[in-house]
Amino acid sequence: MVELKIIWNKNKYDLKIPVDNTGAKLKESIHSLTGLPPAMQKVMYKGLLPEDKTLRDIKITNGAKIMVVGSTINDVLAVSTPKEVMQQEVKAEENKKEPLCRQKQHRKVLDKGKPDDIMPAIKGTKERLPTVPLSGMFNKSGGKVRLTFKLEQDQLWIGTKERTEKVPMGSIKNVVSEPIEGHEGYHMMAFQLGPTEASQYWVYWVPAQFVDAIKDTVLGKWQYF
Repeated sequence: MVELKIIWNKNKYDLKIPVDNTGAKLKESIHSLTGLPPAMQKVMYKGLLPEDKTLRDIKITNGAKIMVVGSTINDVLAVSTPKEVMQQEVKAEENKKEPLCRQKQHRKVLDKGKPDDIMPAIKGTKERLPTVPLSGMFNKSGGKVRLTFKLEQDQLWIGTKERTEKVPMGSIKNVVSEPIEGHEGYHMMAFQLGPTEASQYWVYWVPAQFVDAIKDTVLGKWQYF
C-alpha cells in the first residue's frame, strides 16, 4: 500500500491505495473521494499520470502529492447557464436597438421619399432575380443606383451615373437588409465589400420580392439556371 495526498480544488484528501494499482484505478479512487468523474480528471505527478501504468512503475512513493485538475458536471453547468442567460440578454438588448431606417445616416436618403422610377414592389412574395437590372434605387449619397447580376461571370455590377463597379460575388462578405418603415414593400440593403461593416455599400428602395433571391445569389446559397 502507498499513502497519497490528493490535492484538488484547494482541498486535500488522504488516500491509501495498493502500489500495483494503475493510473486508471487511481482515477476511480479519486472519483470516490471527490465526486469528480474519471473522464474529467487530469491527474498530475511529475507530469500527466499515465492511465495504463501502475503506481510502482511510475515510482510513486509514500506521502507523494498528487495534483488533480478538473470540474464536476455541476460546476460546468453552473458556469454555462449564466453565460447562456447573458447571451439571451445581449440578444434582447440588440433587438431593442433603433431600427436602421430611423438612424440619422439612413434618414438623410429615406427622407427624399420613394424614387419615381422605382420598380413596383410586391410585399410578402419571393421571386427569382429579374433578367433586367434592378434600377431606380438610391445609394447612401442619394444618387441613383442600379444592380446587375452577371451570373455567368459571378459578378455584381453596381452602376451609378458616374461609373459601374464590377464586384466578384465571392468577395462580398455579407448582405443585410431591413424593411423600410411605412413602405414595407421595399427594403434597404447593404453589401459588405470588405472585412468590416465600414465597407458596407447601402442601396435603398429594393423591392421586397427580390430580397431573398439577392441574398442567396450573392452569398452562394442557391444557383439560378
